[in-house]
Amino acid sequence: MSAPALVAAIGWTLVHFVWQGAVLGCVVAVLLTLLRNARPETRYAVACLGLLLCLAWPAVDLALLLNEGAGVAGGKQTPGGAGVAAVGPNAAGLLPWLGQNLGWIVALWASCAGALGLRMAVGLLWIGRAARLESRDPVWQDRLSRLAEHCGLGREVRLRVVEGLASPITAGWWRPVVLVPASLVAGMPPQLLEALLAHELGHVRRHDYLVNLLQNVIETLLFYHPAVWWLSRRIRAEREQIADDFAARHLGEPRRLALALSELEKLQFSCHHLAQAANGGDLMARIRRLLRPDVQALNWKAAIPVLGLAVVCAASAHAPANRDTASASTHRTGVKQQAVVDFNSCRKPHYPKTDLDLGHQGTVTLAFMLDEKGKVLDVFVRKSSGYAGLDEAARSALALCSFRPALEDGVPVRTMVPVQYVWTLQ
Repeated sequence: MSAPALVAAIGWTLVHFVWQGAVLGCVVAVLLTLLRNARPETRYAVACLGLLLCLAWPAVDLALLLNEGAGVAGGKQTPGGAGVAAVGPNAAGLLPWLGQNLGWIVALWASCAGALGLRMAVGLLWIGRAARLESRDPVWQDRLSRLAEHCGLGREVRLRVVEGLASPITAGWWRPVVLVPASLVAGMPPQLLEALLAHELGHVRRHDYLVNLLQNVIETLLFYHPAVWWLSRRIRAEREQIADDFAARHLGEPRRLALALSELEKLQFSCHHLAQAANGGDLMARIRRLLRPDVQALNWKAAIPVLGLAVVCAASAHAPANRDTASASTHRTGVKQQAVVDFNSCRKPHYPKTDLDLGHQGTVTLAFMLDEKGKVLDVFVRKSSGYAGLDEAARSALALCSFRPALEDGVPVRTMVPVQYVWTLQ
């Protein structure tokens, strides 16, 4: 597959996810509202499934677009070759503009995703370095080991004391480690710090570190969609509640954990986003939940994001679900779905030897008249490349291509389809 076709497939995948993510966000928001009084494990599973679908849906979409190959976009090829591109008959409006700027869209996305990926990698390297080099505390290591045994963990959990860290962090899967701020070891009452460590062991027990890594990957790839960040926040909030329940259950004292969280609130610790911290989510809400686990009434303020996502879904309902409809014209001709050319059905135009020897290059725009069956009735040069040999070579070769007919209200119609062919020696 040519590089331009790959760029176009990635570009349309990113564009399609605008409405796909909105749909998923709306569905998950409604489900979480209905499950507001269910166990946090249930809400966590629903939110995780929603975020996973945010990755799976565009992945399937990209695979389908790549399978279509040359029908997605055009570009330049090696000496003696050319690139071909289908051009909408009415190049006006948002979708045609997006189609013409897919290269810039993909470049901007790749730059931002690369920066976020680098940030995540640096954070993981810092955590790995801290796990290896930071100081050990034999007393608290022994207390953590005994607490882990009491909580039913059959593997070693290491403890490291870190200067300058804001809050406890759980990292690692095969050899988990809990990074504890030195300020907590020195200043927090031992029984409260032990409650925070029990909370961290809840993350270790459920392998939350791996799930959080996957969250970071999805956030890096789909950073531009608000639904992705909202789902990630809900996952982290529910995950903290699950770990709270784990700690309270094994300590037998929910109040002790609530007091520990209250101390963190007073010190205004911030959450570390690369791993699971004891103060993730809304601390005051978690404290109230531990002390008074009341039934939650329907909060209409919480429905505002759902309504916003619903508006986005409604606005996106007319957006195409694939590249073919994405490039369709909705203007003067009334054609709702543009005709699509299958460039794999015809041979690539052969570079005329005379033009090749003389170094002729250029772009020829052809116009295909198609009938209701997608059969080519006529083809003519709309804009010459400047060289008759190149024009005729492109016309005669592309006239043999197969087309899917244009549709209006689901009915095949006759239409004119412009196609560009780029002759280049670069």
